[in-house]
Amino acid sequence: MIKKFTFNMRLFWQGASLSYVALFRWLTPITYMASKIVSPLAQMIFFVVLGMYATGKDSAPFYVIGNAMQITAVSGIYGVTMSIGGDRWTGTLPYLFGTPANRFFMFTGRALVHILDGMIGVFIGFFWGVALLGLDLNSANPLALLITVLVTTLSTSGLGLLLGSLSLVSLNVMFVNNTVYFLLLLFSGANVDLTKLPLWIQSFSNMLPLTRGIASARMIVNGASLGDVAPLLFQEFIMGMIYISLGYFLFRWFEMQAKRKGTLEAI
Repeated sequence: MIKKFTFNMRLFWQGASLSYVALFRWLTPITYMASKIVSPLAQMIFFVVLGMYATGKDSAPFYVIGNAMQITAVSGIYGVTMSIGGDRWTGTLPYLFGTPANRFFMFTGRALVHILDGMIGVFIGFFWGVALLGLDLNSANPLALLITVLVTTLSTSGLGLLLGSLSLVSLNVMFVNNTVYFLLLLFSGANVDLTKLPLWIQSFSNMLPLTRGIASARMIVNGASLGDVAPLLFQEFIMGMIYISLGYFLFRWFEMQAKRKGTLEAI
């Protein structure tokens, strides 16, 4: 039992690290740093300045926090999806399906490094918010904010795993990724006050990751404790588990169908 668990943990970590290296190996350090530092700054300046112009300077923290948290979607949506779908495009998927390795650890391991990478992106966003955009974190509980970022990134990566499974049966997964990413920009509460939207949109927003995480982060920056946001974070965590479960179910379904029909490399 212990030997099997150790093997699965090694499989989990190796799948996580190697898939991340394979995905970003072509990047130079300068390109990677630009994607992690310059890109978040550009997004935050654009939406914060636009939001301040529309609603006044006092609303700046609303947009800073929302966009800092939303940066996790870059790793959670694009990175995780490409880690799953990349095996098909590079021709390694048949070899993975031919191994006796535990499929759950192999599947979920693809998200691990992207979760850590996404958290780094969020904190870089908060750094820019404090350094350039006047965000005040003096009232924030550091531990509560850390847990909020972790749970939110996990939930968003869960959606990425689901989209990654969809990429195995889709020719245009980037269209799906871009659509989902911009839906999160609009309906997660990052840039729009959800209470001012129609009820059906609010209901849709509650089915998305990030929504509760962004709300929790805003509460924590305003002085709320971990206990105050615990219900929201628990719901965010459950939402992430639902997405992971759906993604894994679809992943296994694709494997069974591909093996039965001999279509591992075809739609």
